[in-house]
Formats: sequence, C-alpha cells, structure tokens
Amino acid sequence: MTALICGSLAFDNIMVFPGRFRDHILPDRIHMLNVAFMVPEMRREFGGCAGNIAYNLHAIGGAGLPMGTVGDDFTPYRERLRGLGIDDRFIRLVEGRFTAQAYITTDLDDNQITAFHPGAMECAHETRVPVDAGVSIAIVAPDGRDGMVQHAEQLAEADIPFVFDPGQGLPMFNGDELRRFIELASWVTVNDYEAGLLQQKTGLAPAEIADQVRALVVTRGSEGSNIWVGDRRLDIPAVTASAVTDPTGCGDAYRAGLLYGLMHEADWETTGRLASLLGALKIASPGTQNHVLSRESVAGAFRSAFDRDLGI
Repeated sequence: MTALICGSLAFDNIMVFPGRFRDHILPDRIHMLNVAFMVPEMRREFGGCAGNIAYNLHAIGGAGLPMGTVGDDFTPYRERLRGLGIDDRFIRLVEGRFTAQAYITTDLDDNQITAFHPGAMECAHETRVPVDAGVSIAIVAPDGRDGMVQHAEQLAEADIPFVFDPGQGLPMFNGDELRRFIELASWVTVNDYEAGLLQQKTGLAPAEIADQVRALVVTRGSEGSNIWVGDRRLDIPAVTASAVTDPTGCGDAYRAGLLYGLMHEADWETTGRLASLLGALKIASPGTQNHVLSRESVAGAFRSAFDRDLGI
C-alpha cells in the first residue's frame, strides 16, 4: 500500500536565547513592545508535517508520497528527500515564493516566541489529489486552509480512505467545517488539547465522533493515548523515552506509526503501540528529522517495550 501525505513542508529556524524573556519585557509597557534578543545559537531544520510524517514512514519501510507546495528555496530539502529515497513527484514548486518558514526562539525557561511565514503553503489548494498514483490511503495534515478542505473532498470523491489530522490548523475552521471533515474522513487524530477544542467547536463528544469514523485517536503525551473504536476506548501506554530532548515532531512520528499500522491492517493494540514507540524514539533527538530509524531497530525496540513482536 502507498500513502499520500497531504501537508506542509517547511524550514524550522530554531534559536536559543541564553536568558529569560521575562527579564527583558516590561509588563506595563506591553502595549508598546520593542525588544530584541541576541541569539548566538541557531540551527535550521527540515520540517513541516508532510515532510516529518514521510521521513518516519519511509524509515520504517512504509511507502509514502508527500504532497505540498514549496518555494524557490526548497532545493536543499528536495535533495535531502531524494537522497533518502522519498518520492517527491507531488511536491510542487511555486515560483516567487518562499517555502513555509518557522522562526522559533526559546529562552532558558523553555518559553517560546514563534513567527510563522506560510509562503508557498498558501497555494496548497492549487494541487489536486492524484487518482492514478496507486494511492490506497492518505492523511490530511496541517497545510494551507483551502488545500486541506479541497484535498479532503477530493480524497472522499476518489474513495480513498484518509486520516484527518487538523493539528495546529484546527483554529482555522468553524464547527460546520470540522463536522464536514469528520463526515468525509475514515479516521481522526488529535492531541488532548485539540480534542477539547474539536469538541467545543463541533459540539460532538469523543464517542460521538468515533461513531462517525472508523476510529478516533487522541494522544496525551507522557500519559499515552486513547483510541476510540465504536463504543470501545483502548488505552495505549506511553513508552519511556531514553531522553526527553525535543518534543517537536513527536506528533508527526506518532502519525507515521498510525499510517504504517493501517497500511498493514494491524489491530489497534499493535498500531497504537507502534505509534507511541515512534513518538518516544523521536523525542530523544533535537529537531524533527534527526532521529535514525529502521524497520529492524523499531521491531527490536517494540519487543523490548511491550514484550511482544511487532508482527507487521
């Protein structure tokens, strides 16, 4: 099976301020804020939901096709994907635009100030879901607003089952729009906070959402995850990470595990545990695509974590 991964591709520019924001921001002057932070440490990482999911899925032996829109500066990222053996044929260049960029500054208290430039991501709606590429499953991850709407409709029209993963894009949609996504999707996945926001916007409790899809997956960080299948709730344990270095991209790693399990028609107990494991393996490394995975190493880690064979 081959998965179409609809979502963003971005550069993450990560900077560290060796101080505390609170020491340089005057509460009584917040209405006229004018402050600069010297950041001697900076790194540029490859990121974006589609890129991160594709990276993890490919590393464990899954076939994935990332689909997104990028800018003139995407060349080093494209070379990286090709070097890894990831098919980039559905990544479309939009001339005259930058690839989406996140500028993240973190202080010593782990507070963050982030600026995000969507760039070419705003043109995601200009790409269409391919119906002749052998795609049998898909995911609609955070991307340009109109692109997410249109890709969900196109996948449903092509009768391709897909995971709806609104992520940080959830606030862009109102209740009616989110209910439409749920109606079209085969599976829905959100984190614990997003689950509360989804319920608030749609008026649907988790069990009611689960009743409309094949499964609702709610991740809960170090507390594991819940998978609602019909009127059942499966509690998936978290995996203890070797180190807690950087949570950025853990959700995308988890979703790659979901896709892999779905592509291999595994039961939810196995799929959820694989997804949980990938999240734990990612959190031990900085950035979203610097952890090293293989089918063999993940199978071994799965056996160690759960005292059972992965089997897929």
